[in-house]
Amino acid sequence: MNTGNGTRLLVNEVATRDGFQMESRFIPTEDKIALVDRLSGLGYAKIEVTSFTSPKAIPALRDGEEVMMRIARQPGVVYTALVPNLRGAERALDSHVDEFNIVMSASESHNLSNLRMTREQSFSQLSEVIALARQAAVPVNVSLSCVFGCPMEGEVALSTVLGWIGRFAALNVRGITLCDTTGMAYPTQVQAVCAAASERFPALDFTAHFHNTRGMGLVNTVAAVEAGIRRLDMSLGGIGGCPYAPGATGNVATEDVVHMLQCMGYDTGMNLDGLIGAAAQLEDLVQHELSSQVSRAGHRLTRHAPPADFDDIVARAKAREEKEQASSTIWTTWCSPPPTRKPACASMSR
Repeated sequence: MNTGNGTRLLVNEVATRDGFQMESRFIPTEDKIALVDRLSGLGYAKIEVTSFTSPKAIPALRDGEEVMMRIARQPGVVYTALVPNLRGAERALDSHVDEFNIVMSASESHNLSNLRMTREQSFSQLSEVIALARQAAVPVNVSLSCVFGCPMEGEVALSTVLGWIGRFAALNVRGITLCDTTGMAYPTQVQAVCAAASERFPALDFTAHFHNTRGMGLVNTVAAVEAGIRRLDMSLGGIGGCPYAPGATGNVATEDVVHMLQCMGYDTGMNLDGLIGAAAQLEDLVQHELSSQVSRAGHRLTRHAPPADFDDIVARAKAREEKEQASSTIWTTWCSPPPTRKPACASMSR
């Protein structure tokens, strides 16, 4: 495992889309806007604000236009949104998104379950979205789901993943997100996939997106970074999930990943204390405990007050120590043998 040595990494926040769409409670529009505005000042490269999917399909994000139009945009932050089809693309353009994020799966079964289309049907539909984006000079990122495994099919061949990346690359998209949609990835696999994709398509901006379903989200992140990935999706508080994978939990928690990477010497550009504060706000919004660790424990050098009777503890410990030292001195003196006397002639020279 390597040290970061100041290597710059770019952090993307997905809680406000990927996370909120999985919440049973509708998050009020004003609260969504306030959270995005708060996050905008914490150092993110990109924030996925919302989705322009049909409100009937994802009612939790039915206020996408209003949220996108009313957020206070910070220079240097890319405000992206999920765009599923031409109608969604038109809504997104009217809302002045900075980037289209389009989604399909590397797995046929997952694509049918999630999008109700074959992969070829999805690709055809998304090709139209990409064409519209090109006309409007809006960059496109493709989130390729189930790159590291499908909950219905099992392993997804690397050749399949690279094949789909190649087809999107031919349409001049800006980037590809390699998604561990259901938390099936493991570190050596992550390194192999990320290295192969980056080597085959060096002109693309690759992002890694991990879920923590089996507790490997953090180590998979390290594996991706060591394989050369410099852009990472994360979700504040670890919220999110996948409705088509029983047991799948949320994305890796932003504050947990940022804390780890900063400890390792990477430059994330993020305000960790600000993230912890934002996570507390998020927990109030979703009204359930977050899965992240750092939002509860704080960073590793967080100081805690000693017990209320700490001075008494110290005084008693010192008293015991002095008593033990005194006893040791008495015992040593009592047990020491008498000095040996030398014969009177011993000092005489010959």
